[in-house]
Amino acid sequence: MQNFSLEKGLEILERTPAVLQSLLAGLSDSWIKQNEGGDSWSPFDNVGHLIHGEKTDWVVRSKIILEYGETKPFEPFDRFAQEKISKGKTMKQLLDEFSKLRRQNLEELRRLNITESNLKKTGIHPEFGRVTLKQLLATWVAHDLGHIRQITRVMAKQYKEDIGPWQEYLSVVGE
Repeated sequence: MQNFSLEKGLEILERTPAVLQSLLAGLSDSWIKQNEGGDSWSPFDNVGHLIHGEKTDWVVRSKIILEYGETKPFEPFDRFAQEKISKGKTMKQLLDEFSKLRRQNLEELRRLNITESNLKKTGIHPEFGRVTLKQLLATWVAHDLGHIRQITRVMAKQYKEDIGPWQEYLSVVGE
């Protein structure tokens, strides 16, 4: 098992926009607007959610930890803000916005010159209580990977009935 390091985490964070661009750009709405039913998220919704995180979560909260520690709790995160953020936009616009915001946030993160001792600093999450900067940044990486997984799962499930007996071997359609 790999332990978190900022350098290794950046390897994933830097690539997420390109992965999403490659996977989703130019696809028809039937691929990007489908979800798993109910209140589940489509690939389009996922990208909007990632944009909201870029604006309000990872770097914003990192700076709070570094500057204020536990004296200034994080603002609650609206996990459904993408409904407003994405309204009236195309997937291309969302992907471009995400790429731009991610690039800016990673530049800002690098300017913070985070050290090993900084990673131990703590802040207050509105739901979890005390969290470390290391936990926040490791979560950012895992969050990206989780949403890539979610996007591909939603897309794969569109063919669940069409793959017939192969469903047994494709766990992605059964999740």
